[in-house]
Amino acid sequence: MRRRVAVTGIGAVSALGIDTGELWDGICSARCGIGPIETIPIDRLVVNIAAEVKNFDPARYFEPRRLLTLDRVSQFALVAAGEAMASVPPYRDPSRCGVILAAAMGQQTLESSYSAFYGESAKRLPPFTVPRSMPSAPASQISIEFGLRGPSFAVASACASGAHAIGLAFQMIRAGMLDLAVTGGSDAPIQPGFMKAWEALRVLSQDHCRPFSRDRTGLVIGEGAGILVLEPWDDAVRRGAMIHAEIIGSGCSADAAELLAPDVSGATAAIRNALNDSETSPDKIQYVNAHGTGTRVNDRSEVQALANVFGAGLKRLPVSSSKSMFGHCLNAAGALEAIVTVLALRESRLPPTIGFLEADPECDIDCVANKMRPAELEFALSNSFAFGGLNAVLAFKSAA
Repeated sequence: MRRRVAVTGIGAVSALGIDTGELWDGICSARCGIGPIETIPIDRLVVNIAAEVKNFDPARYFEPRRLLTLDRVSQFALVAAGEAMASVPPYRDPSRCGVILAAAMGQQTLESSYSAFYGESAKRLPPFTVPRSMPSAPASQISIEFGLRGPSFAVASACASGAHAIGLAFQMIRAGMLDLAVTGGSDAPIQPGFMKAWEALRVLSQDHCRPFSRDRTGLVIGEGAGILVLEPWDDAVRRGAMIHAEIIGSGCSADAAELLAPDVSGATAAIRNALNDSETSPDKIQYVNAHGTGTRVNDRSEVQALANVFGAGLKRLPVSSSKSMFGHCLNAAGALEAIVTVLALRESRLPPTIGFLEADPECDIDCVANKMRPAELEFALSNSFAFGGLNAVLAFKSAA
């Protein structure tokens, strides 16, 4: 018997603020978290905008000794997890509670170590360099922080990692393998060398992220974390938990085609797989939080995939991209966007795509342009499509 799965905790760190309330306030007010880079040197960068987490002081959250073991990516993950877990009571069996998170390298630690070794000829590096930078560090840190002894690991699928992690956690709760899962993703990629590498791909915008708009010029890198707590629906109801939404399906696929260019058939399959898994017909979906990177190829490919699934109904289906407000947060993208989708269902509001100036004829959708819309919502999808042709789609239902 498949168990229903409730979302009972959410926590967020993003360019819109350092909790979920600030995230949602920013979404509703169509506030832009993208701006000039302030946290790193930009003298060797061509692109000098990003969606940074501003005014984040790790000393507010962690003791100095603990900070020695935490890269910025783990700091974000722990702060978001603390918010998500705040309303969760002591668990009966910690071995039935796990952490499934997106894998994310500690870029801050790696870049400072490389700079010290190659640039300054350092003889020694900090002893915690490896545990700070390993891709599973955020998952391990959350497991330690909350004493979760069940299956805990990191999932690597580039920009779809957060969504894949949530999908796996959902399936493990549904199948009875776990009774509680802390899931989502974190990333802190705004470092000089990493930004320079993204410049080489020629996909970064130098002014703004305008998904689906005819004049869009590319994506903007962001940072942050999105963490969800999943539990069996009956357990959540029994303890009187606040249920933000129900996760009802997940779908995955691989393009098995180009490394960087998306293949429409792969995205189409992932969307259909999520609908089939949730036993939901396309006509029931009332909102799609799109992957919507703001690049010409990706946006058009995603719209074509949506058209393949929804047909003529796509013109009546509201679609938006949250990346226009808090950037492309890479390994955290799917998790933050899943939280926005959950909040849209909970609050009966359609998040906007800001910076939208003119419709692209090849992106023929009902784009929620520039300001939030009220709407009664019951079913929604969140899309994540990654480099390497790795796709993940999550299906949610209102808890009302």
